[in-house]
Amino acid sequence: MIKQIINNRRAAITGALAICISASLWGFDGVVLTPNLFNLEIGYVVFMLHLIPFVIMNIFLYREYRYVRNFTKSDIFIFLLVALLGGALGTLSIVKALFLVEFKKLSIVILLQKTQPVFAIALAAIILRERPRKGYYLWATVAIAAGYFLAFGFNIPHIESNIKTIYASVFSLIAAASFGSGTVLSKKILNRYSFHTATFYRYGFTTLLMLIYVIGTGSIRQIFITTPLNWLIFLIIAFTTGSGAIFLYYYGLKNVSAMVSTICELCFPLVAILLDYTINKQHLKPVQWLSAATLLFAIVMLNLRQASPGNQNRKTAKS
Repeated sequence: MIKQIINNRRAAITGALAICISASLWGFDGVVLTPNLFNLEIGYVVFMLHLIPFVIMNIFLYREYRYVRNFTKSDIFIFLLVALLGGALGTLSIVKALFLVEFKKLSIVILLQKTQPVFAIALAAIILRERPRKGYYLWATVAIAAGYFLAFGFNIPHIESNIKTIYASVFSLIAAASFGSGTVLSKKILNRYSFHTATFYRYGFTTLLMLIYVIGTGSIRQIFITTPLNWLIFLIIAFTTGSGAIFLYYYGLKNVSAMVSTICELCFPLVAILLDYTINKQHLKPVQWLSAATLLFAIVMLNLRQASPGNQNRKTAKS
């Protein structure tokens, strides 16, 4: 019994550390790596960011194909949803947001994207029938309000002068909703399959969806104008902030609670803000710093409320 407790605690600590590392890698990606792909079309970028890691995975994880025969219709449907939301739509939206601000307001875009627990908890209520705690609506409202002041301060946004910021904010929120949905659905996958399998098929299904997209839009032709630097960045992302980070994230997600995961994921915006400040010399105004702190606090409170003993007891009773 004691040995089991020690092993569980060790797994939880290792899992939390894995999520912190993966989140930090994503922060590094947004500030340092992805800007080097600005010359390419967004759909093509997202396609290559999934295709290259998936090809590499096939070298080491080809045995994962043995699970295909065991997939139920429900498994395939969930994998497709994770690929569509957490893979294709979420990545398209966040990359689009970064391209819109021309990598000059990264902190704002990335912080807005971290409103994903607002959407994740709402989706869990719809799909998993996990009833949100009373505090959810309060802290969800605080998070959204803080997101507004983070993007625009005390000013009322003017459509003409702030059109790119407005669009970037909208795409950041779409990414938040997509990634939040993907997190909820990924939990269902991890209840049945290992993090290796979950990562392998997430990239596989996303690559398939994005292949259809780039062929349909004609952006597949961008392969002929991809520079040597672009290829180098694609490869670096594939081994580090791409599939490498996803492997770490899924490993951590399997060993920690959603609450711990969300707190660890705050390394993502914190690292991004730090790098954005030191590398790009981007400064947030006092109202934006206050809004950022309020947003992060609201996200933590959302998850504290959702993970409270009362809520857990209800889930246990229902199961």
